[in-house]
Amino acid sequence: MTSLIAIGAAIAALTGIGAGIGIGIATSKAVEAIARQPEAEGKISKALLLGCALAEATAIYGFVIGLLIIIVLG
Repeated sequence: MTSLIAIGAAIAALTGIGAGIGIGIATSKAVEAIARQPEAEGKISKALLLGCALAEATAIYGFVIGLLIIIVLG
């Protein structure tokens, strides 16, 4: 039973990988967009920060779920 709890917590914590990849891709596209159209830097940066915050929030939710699995079921 404890091994299943550990596997569940590890799967929940894997959301950090997806968030990291997503933030990296979004940042690279934002830098490309700014390089092509420098006058739109303000709008691009605002959208980038909002998207990064939402992606990071999903990673934090996954981490919290992993901790809850360990604490409550473990």
